[in-house]
Amino acid sequence: MKYGFNLLLWTGHVTDEHAPLLKALKETGYDSVEVPVFEGTPDDYARRGEQLAALGFDVTAVSVLGAGHNCLSDDRAEREAAVDRAKWVVDCTRALGGPIVAGPMHSQLGHFTGHGPTAEERRRGIEFHRRAGDHAHRHGVRFALEALNRFECYFLNTMEQLADYLDEVDHPAVKGMYDTFHANIEEKDPVAAIGTIRRHMIHVHISENDRGTPGKGHVPWAATYRALRASAYDGRLTIEAFGRAVPALAAATCVWRDFFPNEEEVYQFGFEHMKQGWADAGADRSDRQA
Repeated sequence: MKYGFNLLLWTGHVTDEHAPLLKALKETGYDSVEVPVFEGTPDDYARRGEQLAALGFDVTAVSVLGAGHNCLSDDRAEREAAVDRAKWVVDCTRALGGPIVAGPMHSQLGHFTGHGPTAEERRRGIEFHRRAGDHAHRHGVRFALEALNRFECYFLNTMEQLADYLDEVDHPAVKGMYDTFHANIEEKDPVAAIGTIRRHMIHVHISENDRGTPGKGHVPWAATYRALRASAYDGRLTIEAFGRAVPALAAATCVWRDFFPNEEEVYQFGFEHMKQGWADAGADRSDRQA
């Protein structure tokens, strides 16, 4: 198991000024960092990837589809722009050295039509993901699509919706992920939902019910870690916590107040919480099998 941290807590674009932070994360014990891919060029990410590799970090990327890049749009030009955007994200991720692009790369973040997804939108989404997936597959990158709660998107909200959609997309480079924050809102049984998405699950976000410090809220962590271990998941557990450092993202995710006393608590306490929770889940499983 690798333990990771999503850098969106601090920034939408990692630069040299974040070197002390990266060092602190490494000293805490993190194996991996998740790098936002919102701006820049592949060359920028290649340089960043070299720096992260020198620190000993494994990397993943995270991105979204924003205004003008809605792959579900009635406007063909906008759908083409979405494909181009997805290809750019893949190129940056490849340059970074990451094998996964996590996030809701299936619809425009924060955009609503006033009704649920239509059959035509689903058809457009599948076409988009097969085209973007072909490009990703050629470059050794996979999408880990993230279902979001209904207050952030309307297209894919639950693990059942996501799993059924991925069955239909049926592409080796288009997979899914599980996020504890969104599952806490949308699932009747958040823990059982892990089994629903398992056949497509290549990534996991560890996120508290209020987006704050993992282990300081009411997500059923012990049961969650047991279910992940029982599913034979052995990828990355990546903490995703949000503050107000990235105003556009804070607005899109409705972060209007601080959920923790400081960022150090999030990554230090959060790391120990993940590591101990995973170890305890393994011990519980061994005891039951004995």
